Amino acid sequence: MNVHIDRDEHVVTLTIDREHKLNALDYPTIDALIAALDHIDSDDSVRAVVLTGAGRRAFSAGADIPSLAESIAGGPERALREIVRRGQTLTRRIEEFPKPVIVAVNGLAYGGGCEITEAAPLAIAAEHAAFAKPEISLGFPPPFGGSQRLPRHVGRKRGLEMILTGDPISAARAAQIGLVNGVVPGDELLGAARDLAERIIRHAPTAVAACLRSVTRGINLPVDEGLAVEAACFAATVRTEGVRTGLQHFFDRTAERANSVRSGRANP
Repeated sequence: MNVHIDRDEHVVTLTIDREHKLNALDYPTIDALIAALDHIDSDDSVRAVVLTGAGRRAFSAGADIPSLAESIAGGPERALREIVRRGQTLTRRIEEFPKPVIVAVNGLAYGGGCEITEAAPLAIAAEHAAFAKPEISLGFPPPFGGSQRLPRHVGRKRGLEMILTGDPISAARAAQIGLVNGVVPGDELLGAARDLAERIIRHAPTAVAACLRSVTRGINLPVDEGLAVEAACFAATVRTEGVRTGLQHFFDRTAERANSVRSGRANP
C-alpha cells in the first residue's frame, strides 16, 4: 500500500509510503489518499488527521514524473483528466475537509507536496524540510492548485518568486511567510502535530467543523459575503450539543469563581 493509516484514539495519521521514490505522488497514491479521507470523513469517532511522509528525506517530492509524462504525451484532454483534475480533487478535498488536517512536513515538499501543504489548514515542518515549486522547470505551471493557493497564503510577490524561479526555500523561511505554522526538530515533528491536533479536538466537533468551513469558504470572498458565510456557520451551531455544553461549562466556572470569592471574603 502507498498510504498507511494509523490511529491513536481520535487522531488518524496518514503516511505517504513511497520512500524509495521520495514519496512521489503517482496516481494510485493520490487515489488512495482521496479514498482514505472519504473513509475518515464518514467516521465520526475520528476528530483530526495528521498527514506525513515515510522516512526523513521527503514529505513528497511532487508528482510522479514518469506517470505525468505519459499523460502529457496523450495530449491536453488526457493530461487534464489524469493530472489536473485528479490532483485538484485531492487538494480541494484536503482544503475543504470538515476535520482539521495537519501536514507534518518531514523533508522535501516539492511540487504536489508543496501544494498539499498549501491546501491543508495547518502545517508543521521539521527543521530540515524544504519547499519548492519546480513545475516551471518542466515547462508548465503548478497543476494541483498551487498557482492559486500559494499567492493567497504568502502574498502575490512571494508566491510568484517561488513559482517563477522554482528555487527552494527553507522551513524557517516557510514559517516566516506563513506557509507553515511552525518548525520543530525532526524527531519532535509527529509529536508536535499530534499535540496540535489534541489542542483542537478538545473542543466540540461541530464548532471545529464550523470554524473550518467559515474560514475556508469565506477567505477569498469580499468581506460582506464572507460575513454572510460566518453568520450561516454560526447559525448552524446554535442548537448543537457543543453550544449547550460550552455555555454550561462557562456558567459553572463563573459560579465557582464567585463562590470562591465569597468564601475568601467570609474566611480571610
